Amino acid sequence: MLAATGLEIRCSLRGKIKKEYELKGDKLYSIDIAAVGDNVEYEMNMDGTGVISEILPRRNHISRKAPKIKGASTRGERLEQIIACNIDNLIIVSSWNKPKFNNRLIDRLIVAGESSHINIIIVINKIDLDKLNEVTYWSDLYKGINYKVIESSVVKSEGLDNLASCVNGKVNLFWGQSGVGKSSLLNEIYPRLKLKVGEISNFSSKGKHTTVTSLMKRVEEDTFIIDTPGMREIDPYGIRKEDLGHYFVEFSKFQNECRFNTCTHYHEPNCAVINAVEKGLINSERYKSYLNILESIESDMNF
Repeated sequence: MLAATGLEIRCSLRGKIKKEYELKGDKLYSIDIAAVGDNVEYEMNMDGTGVISEILPRRNHISRKAPKIKGASTRGERLEQIIACNIDNLIIVSSWNKPKFNNRLIDRLIVAGESSHINIIIVINKIDLDKLNEVTYWSDLYKGINYKVIESSVVKSEGLDNLASCVNGKVNLFWGQSGVGKSSLLNEIYPRLKLKVGEISNFSSKGKHTTVTSLMKRVEEDTFIIDTPGMREIDPYGIRKEDLGHYFVEFSKFQNECRFNTCTHYHEPNCAVINAVEKGLINSERYKSYLNILESIESDMNF
């Protein structure tokens, strides 16, 4: 746990909290009791460790579907895995190469952030590997739907000041694939962090995990960084198929004109979103991401 003084204290949960959590309702929804970013009340032990006596209400949290646990719930539903709480900025980091730029993963992370009403900043890292100036297409795409996009390179020292100004005075969650350079960026901006930097697998060109658990670090008086383990995939938690379109911000101009209030923008007649895609008013790559996530939601429902 990170105390208000900046001191890190190893804490355990008071047994009463665990018992109350286990008895809450007749169904287990989340695998987490306390998570990174939670504000808590605690008491100190004589040995310098602490005991958490109360978890204070969260103003927000960001999560994903946890791996399926046999017997934990019915109809193939997945438990919630909370990544972090009480966040100001979700910093989505993707590299242009090594590992290859993955817009599908970015769009899934955007949905997770939008569904939790968290400010989103997209970082396209390792732009020094962009030999054909292709980053501009994706940067313009996301800027065009009003996301802040930072193109960065530790090698060329580009985008670092811009990123530092965005995170200043905020609680910032850095999230992305393994190997995209989250730790390298943070080490460059805050050298005293000394986060472990991983390698890229020669066999798969995918990152190797270096951060094994989410960690919150206080880097300035009122600036906090949450570094997370890299991931290969994500399914946003708790999103119904009829609500998914609300988390694709460019759909908002059109979806109220759909024939059905519960339109999923896939097969329904007179769908204004589909018409907008066909007219080029909604980017086709983003729409493909939407359909990909929609399929994941329906697959879990029909399991």
